[in-house]
Amino acid sequence: EFAGARQWATALADDRMWGALQTTVVYTLACLAIQIVLGMAIALLLDADRRGYGLLRALMTLPLVVPPAVTGMMFLLMQDAQFGVLTYGLVQAGLLDPTKPLLGTSSTALAAIMLADIWQWTPFMVLTFLAGLRALPKEPFEAAAIDGASPVQAFRYLTLPMLSRVIAVAVLIRSIDLFRIYDYVYIMTGGGPGTVTETLSFYAGRIFTLANFPYAATLSLIALIVLNAAAMLFIRLTRIRF
Repeated sequence: EFAGARQWATALADDRMWGALQTTVVYTLACLAIQIVLGMAIALLLDADRRGYGLLRALMTLPLVVPPAVTGMMFLLMQDAQFGVLTYGLVQAGLLDPTKPLLGTSSTALAAIMLADIWQWTPFMVLTFLAGLRALPKEPFEAAAIDGASPVQAFRYLTLPMLSRVIAVAVLIRSIDLFRIYDYVYIMTGGGPGTVTETLSFYAGRIFTLANFPYAATLSLIALIVLNAAAMLFIRLTRIRF
């Protein structure tokens, strides 16, 4: 008996699915914005031929080779309410209530997961932007300096327009990766507290473990459709050519 339409109807009426989709979108947009800003700032700082900068650029690759599950476990331990070094530092600085652990509080759990993602994948943005910066021609910047343009004006009117395609490709790649987030959620919170950190991929995985394979496949297809639609719209708006 064909029951495909029934699964889609169940998914569209599932408040938990819509909540997971909302969490996924918030997670993707927040992490993406922070990684773009930090990545560009660090790339601008490293865009020089000073002594030791080559080593710093090489060290940027280290977080990228760490498996996401290992990164999640690292931050789980650092954010532990009893012995976590990150929790201890925030408590000593007066920024965190010791009775409200980062991963156990609904208002901070998602942000705590984002820290792991930002730490691991900001270097990807740094290296991508840095490669674009190193490939930019020097003549327009020299002409702008002669005309009296400030560094901020040169960045706004020269660097950003010439680097726009590189930024667009980096944003597209990271958006796709962020939207399918699963590892950090599974390791650090298991979707909790409650369903606050439950993303669409994690919800589909949880349904799969319950042996409800048709509904899990439907949720995965919904994620694929949403991601493809967003990616195609972004490509059309930014006019990326592959």
